Amino acid sequence: MAANKFHLGWFIGHGFGVEAWNNRWGSAAGPDWTGGFYVDMCRAMERAGFDFALLEDTCMVSDVYGGTMEGALKHAVFAPKHDPVPLIPLMSQATKHLGVVATLSTSFYLPWPLARLCNTLDHVTEGRFGWNIVTSGEDLAAQNFGLDAALDHDLRYEIADEFMEVVHKLWESWDPDAVVLDRESGTYADYKKVRTIDHDGKYFKCRGPLNTVPSPQGKPVMIQAGGSPKGRDFAAQHADAIVTIARGVEGMKEYRDDIRARMEKFGRKPDDCKVLFCVEPILADTDEEAWRRHDEIITSEDFVMQRLIGSSSNTEVDFSQFDLDKPLPPVSTNGEQTSLKHLTDGGGTTKTLRELVQRLFSPVELVGTPENVARQMDELMEEVGGDGFLLLRQGPRLTRRYVDEICDGLVPALQRRGVVRTSYTYDHFRDNLLEF
Repeated sequence: MAANKFHLGWFIGHGFGVEAWNNRWGSAAGPDWTGGFYVDMCRAMERAGFDFALLEDTCMVSDVYGGTMEGALKHAVFAPKHDPVPLIPLMSQATKHLGVVATLSTSFYLPWPLARLCNTLDHVTEGRFGWNIVTSGEDLAAQNFGLDAALDHDLRYEIADEFMEVVHKLWESWDPDAVVLDRESGTYADYKKVRTIDHDGKYFKCRGPLNTVPSPQGKPVMIQAGGSPKGRDFAAQHADAIVTIARGVEGMKEYRDDIRARMEKFGRKPDDCKVLFCVEPILADTDEEAWRRHDEIITSEDFVMQRLIGSSSNTEVDFSQFDLDKPLPPVSTNGEQTSLKHLTDGGGTTKTLRELVQRLFSPVELVGTPENVARQMDELMEEVGGDGFLLLRQGPRLTRRYVDEICDGLVPALQRRGVVRTSYTYDHFRDNLLEF
């Protein structure tokens, strides 16, 4: 086994939503609302040895950009979309080893139904389910759940900490051997090995136990995207994998080293959590053609508008009020602070808003032939120390052609270098994730 072997995941950033409906390489039949596109995508990802596919989710139609829903719906930015959970069994039934991850919010679920849902999905997927933990900072989403606005950023994480305490108690409310199937005594489950949790905390009260049997993994693989200090602490305590946006080798090293130090602070082994860095490789038969594709994407008005509308939705900042070709003035938010930080280059920038949006395309430029991009990824992981990459291509640019370019072009080039798997060792998602 190569010492520098790393992991691959794919962030399907518009969730169970609209893929490239208006792209020259998109589906002639338009969006596939049966989930067939994503099922086919998972088959290709498993063929390439990916660790997991992660379905994003949001619970609103945004009108932050320009004060109207026009932009979001015209460009299909985060809407329309289906609930990601019913797609999980379809994706898992089409594969045997690929991890399948759904986004579920600690702000809008209660611990008991979420713990039960995760248990059920881990059974249905035969031990391959993952939970992308989010705290939801959008006012419009909060208003769909009876709130006037999203809770304060730090309070959302405080609530999430207790939420995690409750779901862990619920997953542990059945002993692993509670189901005895004793035909002589007619006993299905031993009641002495099932217990209430009687949680009575600051934000949640729950009697328990779960009424589902222990799942194959015991609990889902947990994925998080902590960027703020509170978010990093949360991820360091709970996550099996962390997905992050970091610019350049130094930014990647800083983030990974910081997370590993935080994990040790919380009594965890740093190798028990994988840090995956978001990238969007651009591939072609020549480097020149790949760079032409790259420049064509980032200079297109559609790309700029989609990113502006998406950033407005995530951060609750209306970017339509600013001139695209002038430096962005200081802005703040109670929404996704990390998303705002990445857009504004950490604040105090002299770049124009258009330049900042174009920088959002990929935090690390990976452009060229499959062989050259594979070499760049290998060298990055050598410098950073691990643990892998999360593909970002999504929504309006996600085509079957791009999936094939990655799975049948880039990944074989990585496999030839010995830096990603060529087959799966284990049946369960967590075991494969922690294999190296």
